[in-house]
Amino acid sequence: MIPRNVLVRSEEQLTAVIGPEGRHRHRHRRRGPGGRPVTDGQGQKARRAPQGAGPTRKRPSIDANYRPWGYYQSIDQGSRYQVKRIVVRPGGSLSLQKHHHRAEHWVVVRGAAEVTLNGKIEHVHENESIYLPIGSTHRLANPGKIDLELIEVQTGAILARDDIVRIDDVYNRK
Repeated sequence: MIPRNVLVRSEEQLTAVIGPEGRHRHRHRRRGPGGRPVTDGQGQKARRAPQGAGPTRKRPSIDANYRPWGYYQSIDQGSRYQVKRIVVRPGGSLSLQKHHHRAEHWVVVRGAAEVTLNGKIEHVHENESIYLPIGSTHRLANPGKIDLELIEVQTGAILARDDIVRIDDVYNRK
């Protein structure tokens, strides 16, 4: 049974699926990133690109990963890089940390960031960026009244979470 009067909407890269039941189902297709069809109304899978047709990348997660300070979304990932969208709520603060195998570059797209880098506090505003070299001690905080939104580009040999060395954490995480 197909439900009547259904609207599915996404604010991200997936396209909305809107349509009546019955004879017009085949015209409505869910589309993935880049507008490529994923399935049609009959449940048929779209064709996959042949192996070797392009660079191998992990499929990015557009799901939010919630933390006490806000959330992040993985936008893109390759063998030596990862791109995340990070949102820090007002008053939120990430742990003071360092990484042995990766560097990070933060670009503020909304709000203002308070960045602690090797003991020095810097303020990074909208449309500004800061580079965090491998091994640097750093923390990100949002002293403002609106959400802080930034794009983080990680580069290095190891990008896994086990490369995070927490030095201090206001939420008592280890």
